[in-house]
Amino acid sequence: MEKLKIMAEDAERALKTLEKIVQMPYSVIVRDAAIQRFEYTFEILWKFLKEYLRINEGIICNSPKSCFRQAFTVKLLTEEETINALEMTDDRNLTSHTYHEELAEEIYKKIPDYYNNMSKLYQIIKILRRCKHRR
Repeated sequence: MEKLKIMAEDAERALKTLEKIVQMPYSVIVRDAAIQRFEYTFEILWKFLKEYLRINEGIICNSPKSCFRQAFTVKLLTEEETINALEMTDDRNLTSHTYHEELAEEIYKKIPDYYNNMSKLYQIIKILRRCKHRR
């Protein structure tokens, strides 16, 4: 199976798990689970974007921020979505390197917006991939 197709399936599964936890009523356990799901969904999605850009646009990017900036360049993301994605990258880095209750609460509140942004990017890439396969 094509690598990008496998990555797309992984991204879709990760997004579904994040969507489920975002819809659950708040508790500390839900918050912590949402942050963990955000972390792995973010990792899967930016690597999917990286591979998409390499294969379909001939763009090599080696970090999440550079990939999101390149996604803006090729009009996969708006300026506002790019700013959100860069902030999301910073928050992802904070969640994996430090743990403070206040920080966890702050990031948890942003996860629904981050989910929406990641989901939209995934859907755009999915549609573009279908269009390229039909040619």
